[in-house]
Amino acid sequence: MKVTVENKKGLEKSIKVLVDKQTINLQLEDKFEEIKKDVVLKGFRPGKVPTEILKRQFGKAVYGEVIDKILKESTTKVLEDKKIKPAGQPKIDLKTFGEGKDLEYTISVTELPKIDLKNFSQIKYDEYSVKIDPKETDKRIDQIAKTQNNFKDATDDYKSKDGDLVVFDYKASVDGKDFKGNTGSNTQIVLGKDLFIKGFDKQLIGSKNKDERTVKVKLPENFPEKDIINKEAVFNCKITSVKQPEDVKINDDFAKNLGAKDLNNLKELISKQINDEFKNSLEIITKAKILEQIEKQKIDDLPENLIDQEVKNLSRSMKEEDIQKNMKSLKDEASKRIKTSLILSAFGDEKKIQVSEQEMNSEVAKQMGMMPGQEKIVQEYYKKNPAALDSLRGSIYEQKIINEIKNTAQPNKKEITKEQAEKILKEENEKNLKKQTKFTSAVSNDDKQKKEKKAVTKNIKTTSKDSKQTSKKKKVTKKVSKK
Repeated sequence: MKVTVENKKGLEKSIKVLVDKQTINLQLEDKFEEIKKDVVLKGFRPGKVPTEILKRQFGKAVYGEVIDKILKESTTKVLEDKKIKPAGQPKIDLKTFGEGKDLEYTISVTELPKIDLKNFSQIKYDEYSVKIDPKETDKRIDQIAKTQNNFKDATDDYKSKDGDLVVFDYKASVDGKDFKGNTGSNTQIVLGKDLFIKGFDKQLIGSKNKDERTVKVKLPENFPEKDIINKEAVFNCKITSVKQPEDVKINDDFAKNLGAKDLNNLKELISKQINDEFKNSLEIITKAKILEQIEKQKIDDLPENLIDQEVKNLSRSMKEEDIQKNMKSLKDEASKRIKTSLILSAFGDEKKIQVSEQEMNSEVAKQMGMMPGQEKIVQEYYKKNPAALDSLRGSIYEQKIINEIKNTAQPNKKEITKEQAEKILKEENEKNLKKQTKFTSAVSNDDKQKKEKKAVTKNIKTTSKDSKQTSKKKKVTKKVSKK
């Protein structure tokens, strides 16, 4: 095999390859010997068909298969021997080929640029740890307690009101006739929430234990029995219990009900949880700061084909005329992204970073755990969507690279308060919003949209809110989470 490399322009290379006919003939002979074992022709014993007859019948198909194999193998070998890492799929242009002839072809390839990774040790980043005030932990536990449904039995003469729990049995009818599912026992309703049938709750207000009430309601559009939708139903209800809400006592029993050993243990777990929530958010900022420094690294040339592909990704929802008008902004953003991606990839190659199947399975399992009751849906989604699985692998790969960069970089360790953490997060959110709006405005030709986005950016207020917590009798880390 004869190989000649020609530099065309920058990263673009043209490689001439010549495979002599003797090499091709040897592979053709091997292929005919291989298929001879399986070919059955009338008048010949299995495996005894002469090669000349095989060539007459299958010559063109075998030649095409052998040439295809030679092209793939020789192209791979040429790129490896010449230490050329292609940015995208190489293009093959056949010049000379045919039975009894040499194979001559050209490989047109865009080479990945050479990247200097010496400056990675000079990268600096802030490593935050958040000190959680015990008052914040107590505040979170109080919020959890308020979400717990805790009721005590009311006296027999007590009349129910909004917020009370009413337990009752019922039998319903429409036009004096029974229907499927028209009875219920031990049905529970928290008055005022209107979660059973619209208008049902208020007709039970003022009821007492052992009362009988007649409730009339219009059956909703989503009622299972379609033939009685929008008709008036009469519910004959027998009240079996009225319960009043009472404050949950925050003590060891309360903590054990949430899966902790005792109240002190619950406080430790909640404190760690709050810390982890801020830590995860702050690590996103740290990652962004590292990527900003990586983006400033110098690369002489970037593969135009990768930039063009990224421009297509960025402009996917844009009109052709807007794409042409804003091509410069699109190319600038695409170049930044490709540059960062190439540097990260080069670092990952140098450190031999890979993503194992165990890591993939672990991440999928983690996502399944975040969606209780929908685990099968998550699992099936990744099974049926290879692109989603590749995207997940890419995210894990990138995070492993960032972690490795942090190991070689210079950390600036900072212990901050919850208030300081909230301020940092707020400022970063506002900065990202302005950055996104700036880019969006640059690729938008609609003046009205520009004004609206400017107004939105100006008036955005980012606030940190403690989310409502829900809990069940499981481990605290699963039951108590900031949403």
